[in-house]
Amino acid sequence: MKRLTILVIILACFAALCLGYLEVIEAGQRSSALRSSPLRSTRSRTSPQKIVQLTEPRLTGSISFEDALAKRRSVRQFSSQELKNTQISQLAWAGQGITDPQQGLRTAPSAGRIYPIDLYFATQDGFFVYRPAGHTLEQTSDQDIRGGLAVAVSMQEPVTRAGCYIVLAGSVRKLMPQFRNKAKTYMLMEAGHIAANIQLQAVCLDLGSVAIGSFNTRDISRICRLPKNTEPLYIICVGYAAELGITEISEEQKSTLTTKKAVFIVARENFRDEELFETKRVLEAASVQTTIASTRAGVIRGTLGNIAEASILVDELKIDDYDAIIFIGGTGAVEYFANPVSLNIAREAAYKGKVLAAIGISPTILANAGVLTGIRATSYLSERERLQLAGAQYTGTPVERDRFIITASGPAAASQFGKAIADTLAGR
Repeated sequence: MKRLTILVIILACFAALCLGYLEVIEAGQRSSALRSSPLRSTRSRTSPQKIVQLTEPRLTGSISFEDALAKRRSVRQFSSQELKNTQISQLAWAGQGITDPQQGLRTAPSAGRIYPIDLYFATQDGFFVYRPAGHTLEQTSDQDIRGGLAVAVSMQEPVTRAGCYIVLAGSVRKLMPQFRNKAKTYMLMEAGHIAANIQLQAVCLDLGSVAIGSFNTRDISRICRLPKNTEPLYIICVGYAAELGITEISEEQKSTLTTKKAVFIVARENFRDEELFETKRVLEAASVQTTIASTRAGVIRGTLGNIAEASILVDELKIDDYDAIIFIGGTGAVEYFANPVSLNIAREAAYKGKVLAAIGISPTILANAGVLTGIRATSYLSERERLQLAGAQYTGTPVERDRFIITASGPAAASQFGKAIADTLAGR
């Protein structure tokens, strides 16, 4: 009997230990499940860092609809002045603001009232998503991502200096159940409605804007950290238009410039069309004689498909025959980056005090030639680090002139670039 009692006590203790161990395991499993719960993880990732209550939108203005249409133009050069909260509020409302609270209708129409598009605002204070219901901005990042976006788009000039830009991103999956094969079409139509509203509103706010549709969607999605199954559709840069300060060339200058000669050094293919043709137009209007040189004589073709005629080979070019040596950018200009002939041309031109100019990505040629040390210079944003490593004082402005060396940021600055070259040749 005594042995039986002892055995029962031992079994009871063993059972208690097992139950306690199982409770510990279950508690650990519950804790692990909570830590790996998709709901918990998603909340942590997507909860807004800051919510900005926007000001009430104005429903009246000082400019008529007809005036707004007449004044709307694409602005490609902006000052660095930031936008006010009231301006961003008005732009957000114009794009997707609620106009009928009872039915939830917005300023831009949407197929089936599904509204598959979200508006994101990139400013100096971070990256925000617009929430129409509360007319608020929810911060998704406190980083100023405009510099990253600048590299990702094909037109960098407006992005680098605009006060803010708006990313339109949509999810076609929201429309698929109801519209199937028409879903993509309806989403793109809605993006067009929103973009038109925003750009006309910018005119009414005395702001400039430009819409950009040429970009790598994966790069933009990565930089903006857009939600899964959401794709960027449009980027609209908005800001204060920069004063370009371009003046007409006087008759006195023209008489001085009739004896001046300039040679464009252009890639045999994929040169940037506007950089060549617009700069050439300005110089020829000032009576400067122009010639095109390339690594292939005859027809050369630009990125946009336009053609030009190269009348001389680069390795046959004589510096003393010209007053200005001008390197044109575009992806094809890479062929001159390490080309000994082109680098020697840049060095000889600088040594002899010729006007030496480069636009877009081509200032890298001058950097590689070692002629930018201590020189104020600008370029396409992608070349900034190369110029700085070569000792240049990178400014990022549309056009920079330091003595006889002139650089420009890209296509949108071509007119200014040509004018700066003409002014320098005229001794101004």
